[in-house]
Amino acid sequence: MSIRPELIQTLRSAARKINQSTTYQWGHMGLCNCGFLAQEITKLTKEEIHRRAMERHGDWTEQLNDYCPTSGFPMDDLITELIDFGFTREELQHLEKLSNPEVLKWIPPSERNLKHNTKKDVVRYLNTWAQALEDQLLASIKISDLNIIKQEITA
Repeated sequence: MSIRPELIQTLRSAARKINQSTTYQWGHMGLCNCGFLAQEITKLTKEEIHRRAMERHGDWTEQLNDYCPTSGFPMDDLITELIDFGFTREELQHLEKLSNPEVLKWIPPSERNLKHNTKKDVVRYLNTWAQALEDQLLASIKISDLNIIKQEITA
């Protein structure tokens, strides 16, 4: 994944909306971990995401396993949007289970027992993922690169 500020912002926005939601439901394809992220990226409603998902079998993990970008299924088109935005299939599968080792390593070991269908744990996972990406992005920026950009803008 190429780290972009938009990815970080989207993760934080999805976390905020899940935290504020009174309708979070892990068993609903439009109101679950990936469902909230999909709403942020695609601007589809929770109902539309769920309707697309119900045209095929399985939860997000299974649909991501069966994903084919040329299938013509509306859910595969939705998944293509998420991938084109910058997330990988594997990252989305991990989001549904809160299981990405690259995200979990940023959480103290004694606090890594996250429950994939518990709202506060999903919010923590998304915010941790966003912070990890932000830290990585900031670590990759060199002041000399910023000076070159500034010179190009003022030229």
